Amino acid sequence: MTSTHQLLTDPLLQLPTENSVRVVWFTEFKGSRHTVVYGQGLKRNAIATTTKLSRTREDQKSNVGKQTQEGQIYQQPTPRDIWRHEAIVTGLTPGQRVPYQVTSVQEDGQKVSSRQFTLAPKPTSGTPLKILLTSDHQLMPMTSANLQKVVETIGQVDAVFFAGDSVNVPDRASEWFDDNRGGAFFPCLQGRAHYELEKEGVKTTYKGGELIQYAPLFPTVGNHEVMGRFSNQRDLNDQFNDPYPRTIAETLYQEKYEYFNPENDPQLRQTWLKDNSFNTDTYNEIFTLPPNPSGGENYYAVTFGDIRLVVLYITNIWRNPSLEADARGKYREREDDLDNPVAWGYGQHIFEPVAKGSVQYNWLEKELNSPDFKQAKYKIVMFHHPPHSLGANIVPAYTDPVQRIERDEQGYIKAVGYDYPKAADHIIRDVVPLLEAARVQLVFYGHSHLWNRFVSSSGMHFLETSNVGNSYGAYLGNEKRPVPIDNQAEYAATGDPNGLEPVIPTLAPLLGDDNQPLPYIASNDITVFTILDTGTGTVSSYHFDTRQAKLSHKDLLTSDVEKFDEFSLDLLHQSWKAP
Repeated sequence: MTSTHQLLTDPLLQLPTENSVRVVWFTEFKGSRHTVVYGQGLKRNAIATTTKLSRTREDQKSNVGKQTQEGQIYQQPTPRDIWRHEAIVTGLTPGQRVPYQVTSVQEDGQKVSSRQFTLAPKPTSGTPLKILLTSDHQLMPMTSANLQKVVETIGQVDAVFFAGDSVNVPDRASEWFDDNRGGAFFPCLQGRAHYELEKEGVKTTYKGGELIQYAPLFPTVGNHEVMGRFSNQRDLNDQFNDPYPRTIAETLYQEKYEYFNPENDPQLRQTWLKDNSFNTDTYNEIFTLPPNPSGGENYYAVTFGDIRLVVLYITNIWRNPSLEADARGKYREREDDLDNPVAWGYGQHIFEPVAKGSVQYNWLEKELNSPDFKQAKYKIVMFHHPPHSLGANIVPAYTDPVQRIERDEQGYIKAVGYDYPKAADHIIRDVVPLLEAARVQLVFYGHSHLWNRFVSSSGMHFLETSNVGNSYGAYLGNEKRPVPIDNQAEYAATGDPNGLEPVIPTLAPLLGDDNQPLPYIASNDITVFTILDTGTGTVSSYHFDTRQAKLSHKDLLTSDVEKFDEFSLDLLHQSWKAP
């Protein structure tokens, strides 16, 4: 745990407007007089509102404080008190950065302050911006190196667009704040990490990059922002891996509510449904996001300079592709669970509908026809699940699992399986046609932990730049995904199952064993980051080989970062054609 005489995080920026921005920071004490001072001479101030995170815990699998082995301190999930402070800094002028500093006062009256940083309100149209496109950090080995190289190569960015999967288990507090291995989410994005990476016998410690103290973070819900069924006994990993379809939970509630909620109190009902299905409470409590008329914060749209950014809640639970008898996976239930439907996983079920006619789809359709969207120079849509990819996680199709129950002659269940009709993929069938018609230039996503990109027949770009902390591989040629071998038409073992060819990097592609250029980077040694530059209209990707880190004569870490791909979003304005 952190010392009580320090802040748990540096401040971070959220939800900028034309003349304001929100400053957020976290402590392990409730304290009082949480304040931001800002402006010339730090003479202006803003008082923060304080809330307590409601679901953050540690458990036997946490790497926190003095616990370096499983169960060393914690034997079961234990609440961890963390307070969030948010102040709205107002009276700002677009294009002008001002210094700021946060201070919290502890119960004993001692003041704890951050260093000084700078902030600015939302940029106006025509302002050249550099945006970091990133995702899938998850405390993975190369994440701190990646973010350190962003700052060393680019300098300060103007915003961070994050396509989901911040951490591994969203209710485990230390993964956000202070995992003792040195690579927690906020330390990596604030240059406060201390992660030791060993490559070929050489140990190098990376600190990440000071990014979100200066630039607003726009996040996305990925599958690792969603927590499963709540328990006071099961470890947090088990709870994360145990989300339950909301419709099934509602059926169970109707069967049982007379025993624990006889008055059918709406608040108690909502809490029970969350605890017995899934929730994004910790994510929603950590970040401040634009509300939308449909309710909730998990999909939203903002204008930032010349960009209209549309963020969708497109993710499902990841399940094991195994077909073995003990697998509660994508394609089957465990044999031991066949007589106990409460223990079923219900396949790779979707958390928030986005199919045609759903609330989210209708909201998206309205957004794409709004003046704010239509007038934007750069139209970008961000979500987590890939529409096009060489990675493993694009299979099976993004659709509601179709359950198959096989019974013996006596009527007993002998197998439960799940099918995912490719023609029913909600992203490809319903969402992509909307984006094509709206002339979206860039669809940005993550999930499979690799870099690859695609271009549709109309010129719309698809980019996955999630080879940040690690990779789970690319499946092309002889590399085969683990899929049911009896139905290759529905479950593609190689390539992009949705029919696009990957683009070879334009500047310096890596070479395969055959000395031919590769249309991807999928490496546990080479990390990738991508920058959108609205001043030039280009999207540039860079890689850094962590095996080549070395110390210079001044004991400074040096290494070569190489730009390997670049493409223009402006070309779509000139050459767009209807799909």
